[in-house]
Amino acid sequence: MTVKIFIRRKVASANILELTVLLKKLRALTLSQPGYIYGETLKRLDHDDECMVISTWRSQQDWDAWFNNEQRINIQNEIDNLLGEKTEYAIYEV
Repeated sequence: MTVKIFIRRKVASANILELTVLLKKLRALTLSQPGYIYGETLKRLDHDDECMVISTWRSQQDWDAWFNNEQRINIQNEIDNLLGEKTEYAIYEV
């Protein structure tokens, strides 16, 4: 069953450029992952420091494989260090 992953991050304006570079690295890796369908990045209008990525996957197993991918984990750790807090994930079944 298809799943959507909602990935929420807060970023200080001083770190937006560096976050953008890291997110592009993640996106490039994601494109070659089995089960990845598509994703989109949204910027919250009423809170300039918040963004949301909505990632669509063929199954939760495909998402779990990507979530546990060592390359993804390394980049995600860089992102969390930059943000100073953990990224929030929510998984929804379509």
